[in-house]
Amino acid sequence: MSTEKKTLFDKIWEKHIVKNIPDGPSVLYIDTQFIHEVTSPQAFKGLEKRGLPVFRPKQIVATADHNVPTLHQELPIKEELSRIQVATLEENCKKFGVELYGLGNPFQGIVHVIGPELGVTQPGCTYVCGDSHTSTHGAFGSIAFGIGTSEVEMVMATQCLMQSRPKLMRINVDGELKKGVVSKDIVLYILSQISASGATGYFIEFAGSTIRSLSMEARMTICNMSIEMGARGGMIAPDQTTFDYIKGREFAPKGEEWDKKLAYWQTLYSEEGAQFDIEYNYKAEDIEPWITYGTNPGMGIGVTSHVPKLEEIPTEDHVNFEKSLNYMGLIPGENIKDHKVDYVFIGSCTNSRIEDLRMVADFVKGKKKADGVTVWIVPGSKQVEAQAKKEGIDKILEEAGFMLRQPGCSACLGMNEDKIPAGKYCVSTSNRNFEGRQGPNARTMLASPLTAAAAAITGKITDVRELLN
Repeated sequence: MSTEKKTLFDKIWEKHIVKNIPDGPSVLYIDTQFIHEVTSPQAFKGLEKRGLPVFRPKQIVATADHNVPTLHQELPIKEELSRIQVATLEENCKKFGVELYGLGNPFQGIVHVIGPELGVTQPGCTYVCGDSHTSTHGAFGSIAFGIGTSEVEMVMATQCLMQSRPKLMRINVDGELKKGVVSKDIVLYILSQISASGATGYFIEFAGSTIRSLSMEARMTICNMSIEMGARGGMIAPDQTTFDYIKGREFAPKGEEWDKKLAYWQTLYSEEGAQFDIEYNYKAEDIEPWITYGTNPGMGIGVTSHVPKLEEIPTEDHVNFEKSLNYMGLIPGENIKDHKVDYVFIGSCTNSRIEDLRMVADFVKGKKKADGVTVWIVPGSKQVEAQAKKEGIDKILEEAGFMLRQPGCSACLGMNEDKIPAGKYCVSTSNRNFEGRQGPNARTMLASPLTAAAAAITGKITDVRELLN
């Protein structure tokens, strides 16, 4: 019997191997595939061409999210490409017997928001989707990662996927977070330390007392952005917080099945002495509210810091750094604080859950947005929207001059009507600040919901700690 200490990743990976190819990848069994309107049409078409059915339709969860408008969802979609993609998803799901949570369905929403809130996402499982931020589901102690369209087809046809085993990284964060610092700040801080390519080829396990102290929704934010480090995915070992979150949800196990699953889930942790290829350690007290200044998520600084000077940047990065600042209209050495803001977007699969909305509402209650700032608050799902209305969050936001829109990916990626105009600055709770990501020549600064809300109230980048009671 092997006495080798196993990591959380090892335990799940080994349990899902169908076949090992000598000196090659493994054939991995996939428990659930999530699909949406953008990366599924070609996969369905491929099956049709080959005369194949979807092998296990009950293990696919479909929703419309990327291309949907976030206003007047009861009306036909105006943008032609968006309308075609959403209609095609509806037709394909009907044809192949796949459950679809489309527009008008009470479970519709961003794919990485609805999986967890419906209890579909569970520890010890494998999840894939034709979307890089599938890593979100790893917050439950599962192996979850994005795949390409040809792989979407492969999973539809076989419920399996060929995958090479990644290297393993552990990132430990210990200590207590300071006031005004939340999980988005943690992950932006880590990104600024290891860079947007620092975890390429790795699967990350996030650990340490700070990570364990986080709610499930905060953990999802961290795993969501593991992909921004170049990682294959990110995960956090399940614990009582995880089990309490899942219990009683729509598709969560019930009764005897719950007890059986829970007994297995409790075995899912990295054993003492288990080997990682690389390990990093960070202290919670070193993290302040964080914001990006450049055009990749690793280009971030504390809100009280200055944009780096050229001499503070490694020589090999000078060209990209200068190109990035030129695009952003920023000057090396200038303070980021007090920089004017035009738009604030609070939403996306990173930060559109009920806790994010509660955090914003608590902060803006009794305050008013600054003149000249447009604020979009986009819930991650119909369930989040309904909960926000039930709690009166919509009224608080309205009084502050914000508006609660309808669920969708919205201004995260400029694939729908919610685009940031050219040259305008948007403080965004989404996950990417690439050139043109939120619309042609839009300038995106990534931040936490708290920092974004502070910018909305003051009209400029603000240290939220100065406004907290």
